Amino acid sequence: MATFEETFGIGPGTGYDAGPGAADRRRVGMIGLGSMGMPMARNLLASGVAARVSVHGRSRDRIGPALDAGAEWCDSPRELAAASDVIITVLPDLPQLRELLEGEEGLLAGLSQPLLLVICSTSSPAGIRELAAELESRTDGRVRLLDAPLSGGADGAEAGTLSIMVGGDEAAFAVARPLLETFGTPVLLGPLGAGEVAKACNQMVVASTMVALAEATVIAERAGLDLARLLDCLGGGYAGGRFLASRRQRLIDKDYTPSGLARYMIKDLGFATDEAARGGVVAPQLTTLAALYEDLGRRGFGDEDLTVTQRYIAELDRLPGDGRER
Repeated sequence: MATFEETFGIGPGTGYDAGPGAADRRRVGMIGLGSMGMPMARNLLASGVAARVSVHGRSRDRIGPALDAGAEWCDSPRELAAASDVIITVLPDLPQLRELLEGEEGLLAGLSQPLLLVICSTSSPAGIRELAAELESRTDGRVRLLDAPLSGGADGAEAGTLSIMVGGDEAAFAVARPLLETFGTPVLLGPLGAGEVAKACNQMVVASTMVALAEATVIAERAGLDLARLLDCLGGGYAGGRFLASRRQRLIDKDYTPSGLARYMIKDLGFATDEAARGGVVAPQLTTLAALYEDLGRRGFGDEDLTVTQRYIAELDRLPGDGRER
């Protein structure tokens, strides 16, 4: 079997690809076609960048829109691996990916040629590096990884405007870049795991902004202010930004229908906490945010949208168990 470098035409003097257009005509597989993965798959198919797009999921019916757009169905992860040069996974975390790797019908069982595995999960940087080392050993270097967590939500996935934070080597990034550009703007931030560190930092900012908006809207509403007018004012000043714009109507309507589950923030802030500890960083706001979202999850709000933080804040004065009862 050819090496990874030979298969993808990368190495000294190759310019990282096997010729004009080579990197953007790969056979691509995708797993995890949910609220983010489905529009990503449709954008990839519409671009014509990939030579072929194959998909797999628990239910063929749920993947119907991708099949209608031209994707090919694979009955198992094994079949997907055999049909792909690059596999892009859009899963919650590494345990779900590990489950798909193993077994007689797993991805590794279908490995007939070197494979680039692009992991779009928000995961532990250390976990990514451990998985890469494990696969390097088990496959004699035939599987190469990139971590490529996403920011921008389902709206960004639909519009193809996601921020894609990538960790890995430059050669693998050069192969994946034309594909990732159909989803948004990919930026290589450093070696494997760097994308996950960046995503952890991103989530710290998102969480702090969400809590600030939640507290501000609850305070303002109890003072008799109109939330729509307030948020318009905030949006026109330094408090404005893409996150406020994306959550404005939800905060006004108190619509907590999930587009991204609040409980994922608990996991994400846990990764940020681990990185802070690894770097010896004292991060008081991160400590507060992590504790807040742990409490939010314990109180049963974890399966709502992140904007449920507003409801959590509004009910703190009457929620038992934390000494805040009045």
